[in-house]
Amino acid sequence: QNTTPEQMKMFLTRIGFGSKAVITGDVTQIDLVRGQRSGLVEVRDVLAQVRGVAFTLFQAEDVVRHPLVQRIINAYESYEKGRG
Repeated sequence: QNTTPEQMKMFLTRIGFGSKAVITGDVTQIDLVRGQRSGLVEVRDVLAQVRGVAFTLFQAEDVVRHPLVQRIINAYESYEKGRG
């Protein structure tokens, strides 16, 4: 989530034969300098149609932490929808 597009490209273009790469992140928790695009956000656009690449997006109901965490996530989502 906190990689730049250039850093993400640098990582992804170094995958070796027989390797698998798993990239995790949360696009709601990006801490880059204001105005800097996230490599995680951009890679979803760039690689969306590339065979062999898959994206899994989790929702509030996928939270396996304390039940309160799911309610907190739902509250933030409602708040952000109201602002948007």
